[in-house]
Order: sequence, then C-alpha cells, then structure tokens
Amino acid sequence: MNQEKLQKENQNNSPQNEKIFGLYARSFFVFILLLLSFWIGVEKGKIEAKKIPAEKVSFEESILLNKESGGNTAVDFSLFWKVWDLLKEKYVDAKDLKTQDLIYGAINGMLAATGDPYTVFFDPEENKQFNEEIEGTFEGIGAELGVRSGILTVIAPLDDSPAQKAGLRAGDKIIKIDGENADMTIDDAVKKIRGPKGSEVHFTIFRSGDAEETKEIVVIRDTINVDSVKFEIKDNDIFYISVSRFGDTTLREFHSAIKAMPSQTKGLIIDLRNDPGGFLDAAIEMSSRALPKGKTVVIEEDYQGKQKKISSTGGDVLSQIPTVILINEGSASASEIMAGALRENRDNVTLVGKKSFGKGSVQELIALPEDSAVKITVAKWLTPKGNQINEQGISPDVEVELSTEDWESDRDPQLDKAIEILKGK
Repeated sequence: MNQEKLQKENQNNSPQNEKIFGLYARSFFVFILLLLSFWIGVEKGKIEAKKIPAEKVSFEESILLNKESGGNTAVDFSLFWKVWDLLKEKYVDAKDLKTQDLIYGAINGMLAATGDPYTVFFDPEENKQFNEEIEGTFEGIGAELGVRSGILTVIAPLDDSPAQKAGLRAGDKIIKIDGENADMTIDDAVKKIRGPKGSEVHFTIFRSGDAEETKEIVVIRDTINVDSVKFEIKDNDIFYISVSRFGDTTLREFHSAIKAMPSQTKGLIIDLRNDPGGFLDAAIEMSSRALPKGKTVVIEEDYQGKQKKISSTGGDVLSQIPTVILINEGSASASEIMAGALRENRDNVTLVGKKSFGKGSVQELIALPEDSAVKITVAKWLTPKGNQINEQGISPDVEVELSTEDWESDRDPQLDKAIEILKGK
C-alpha cells in the first residue's frame, strides 16, 4: 500500500523534478562557460603582458591605431609613460617639475616632429601674445620671423617699429639672440625676443650682399601700435596705399583708404613690402575690391592634393585703375595671395620689387581648453593659375633692388619705378 502510494507520488512529481533538473543543468552549463572564458582571458592576458610592459595607463592611452601604412598596427604608448614615470622618480629636481609644463612640452615636441615651423602650440600666455600681435598692439621689437632654408630669418620689420629703427631688414638671417645660437624654433625665438618695454635685445645677423660676415644690431623693445593701412596722394594723380599686415582691422582700414581716393585717380600703388600676412579672409575681401566678382583669388590644396578654388566676393571698385603692386623679400602669406590674385586676373597690374618670401601654407588656429591654442598647417596656397607659392615665392615683373645705401639715404627706387610705370600708362 505504501509502495503504491510512493509510486503514485513520484509519478505526480516527475514534471516538477524535470524542471528542477533542467534548471540545474543550464546553471551548470553557464558556470562552465564563465569559467572557460575567465581561463581564456587569463591566458591571453599573460601573453599580452609579455608584449606590453605593465604600466598604470588605460587601454585608450596605451594603444593607438597606426594608419600610416593603411593597416591596423598597434602603437605602444607605454614608452611615453615609462619615461614620464622615470622623470618623476629619478630627475634630480623632480620636486620642481610642474605637470602642466611637462604636458605643454610634450605637445610642443610632438608638433616640432612634423618639421613644419608654422605648426605650433600656444600656451595661455603665448596665445594672448599671438592675438595681441594680430590685433596690432603688443610689446616687443615689431618684426615678423620665419624660417628659410632652416635658418631663422626676418620676414619683415613692421613700419616704424623698434626693429626697423634699429636697422633690421627683411631677409636678415639671425645667427644669435643675446649671444645664444639662434638654431631654434620660431616659438622659442619669439620667447627670447619678447620682453618689457625699454629693455634691449641683441642680434647677430647675416645680410646677403654685405662685405662683413655678420653684423651686431641692438633693438630696444617698445609698445607696438601699428595702423595696418596708410595712404597718400602721389604726384600726377597717383594714389598710394601701404598695407603692413592683414589683421582684424585691416579690411575696414582698406575701405577707408578707398573712400579717400580721389575720383580722378589715374593710377594706384598697393605697397605690400614687408607685409608678413595675416588672416585669409582679409586677403580675399581686399582682393575682391580689385577684381570682378567670381574671379579665382587663390587655390587651396590639401594634404591629399585636392584643390579648392576661392573666388572674389564682389564689391570691385579698383580693377579698372592701372595698378602697381610693390613686393619684396618680406612679403609673405596673405600679401603673396593678393599680389598673385591681382596679377593673374588682370592685364593692367604690374609687380615691382624683389621676389617674395614664399610662405604659401595655410594655418588653422584652433582654440583649446584653458585659453591655449594650436596652429596647424592644413593646406598650401596656389595662385589662380596653379603656381605654387610655398618656398617658391612670387617673382616681380620688374625687379628693382633697394640697396643698403638706398635704405640709409632714405631713397626708394622701387617706389620711384612704380610711379614711373604709372605715369607712362
């Protein structure tokens, strides 16, 4: 009786037992999978540990996809952090190291590795100084610097600046700054040259054509306030406009000059000598005042060789006036764009002077956190007819030398030639 009852109860409970057994079986299977996955992960970790030193960095910090060869080669960043730790642990003055300075230094080193002197990082103070220079008010010597054939070179001293008054000229090669070899980046050179008003900076320079091998020039720093556009009426109804940079206020000042131009003007001189350039937008808009709408002002070529034509925007009031543009070794960047655009789009434009500097690269200024910024070369400029500006420069139609003797005697044969050409038209 009891046995029959037990058999009956077992029959009634069999579905429930099957469910319990199935649940246990699935749980056991999941446990085995988790254990197997953990074991595989441990073994893989051991293998990876042999390849990459164990550093206190995240995966994102230690691995970067290297696409230089089109593949997915892993770049190990642990070397960087290893040196970082060694510096903190072993450097004799480690207690004086500032983390922010090390980060800024690392960024500067990375950008310097491009080999491009115009791709640079600005810490907050440098960014402030850069913006002051573009705006036209700052303390210093008032000269734009560049690198030519690997040598620190004066692109242009600003008009009426301490640099110009002391005798620095476009094309001067800087050998030493305050007795220190000038084999340095533009950024480092600017740091050395910058200083309070009234202080001195000593230059050892080499000037092509001089009998002496080098020359010593002392510049007294001052506050630089420079109007970017000046104008006056020359003889025989010739209007003269001088542009010293392409900054924030230049377009407005250029418009004011045009409004002051007499209606009977027979010829126009645009003086871009010693103009180191500035904002592209200013160059486009100013060129547009001297070109019919829709004409190519400049061609932008990116790193892939893709070209983009940038055209004049309208507002032409100058294209019918015979024009001479003055250029020299200090004419760079935006001034080269304007000179090339007007000559290659008009039949009544003549370039006079010396070959321009040849800075035909495009920099994009990108704001970063904590008031810092980075300036990166993103493309190169070509003239409307596709001629390369970078490292080539623009040659004048009429070459005229301005010698040291001319300079010291306050003579300007280049300007005299421009007037002569316009008088003959």
